Amino acid sequence: MRVFVPTPLRSYTGQQAEVEAEGATVGELLADLDRRYPGMRFRMIDEQDAIRPHVRLFVNGEQVWRLDTPLRSSDEVQILQALSGG
Repeated sequence: MRVFVPTPLRSYTGQQAEVEAEGATVGELLADLDRRYPGMRFRMIDEQDAIRPHVRLFVNGEQVWRLDTPLRSSDEVQILQALSGG
């Protein structure tokens, strides 16, 4: 399925804004992304296996909150990451 990657994470994907990944759930998709692009999952998921507060995941335009959310191969996943600083 197509995954849209935010600018702060593109250093993991060789600056690609859109990549392909597989998984029956959001968690499996993120694990596949990490296999393809090592270190990427940790930027989105914390040590308790929860989505980090500054990250939003959308499947076909609908925000998802759980890693066990089911996916279909035709789905589009968008990762958004808030920027902070001062």
